[in-house]
Amino acid sequence: MKACKENHYLYNPILKDKARTMRQKGTKAEAYLWKFILRKSIMGYNFQRQRPVLNYIADFMCKELLLIIETDGATHLLDGAKEKDGKR
Repeated sequence: MKACKENHYLYNPILKDKARTMRQKGTKAEAYLWKFILRKSIMGYNFQRQRPVLNYIADFMCKELLLIIETDGATHLLDGAKEKDGKR
């Protein structure tokens, strides 16, 4: 299934509350990227933070570009994280 405007870019409303919590408790890497780079539209493109997509929550998403950015942080070093990241 491909993300498009008609399917709300594969938005998953079930993860809405979890995404909200994750926005409030973001990593330093996410905060830095958001504050200095993605918060303001880059060349006219807008990004969303902690966007529920399918069964995942993307750190950043740009609908117009169909682009998802995942930031690496300490959570990606935990046991099993590498396998989960590969699957995603």
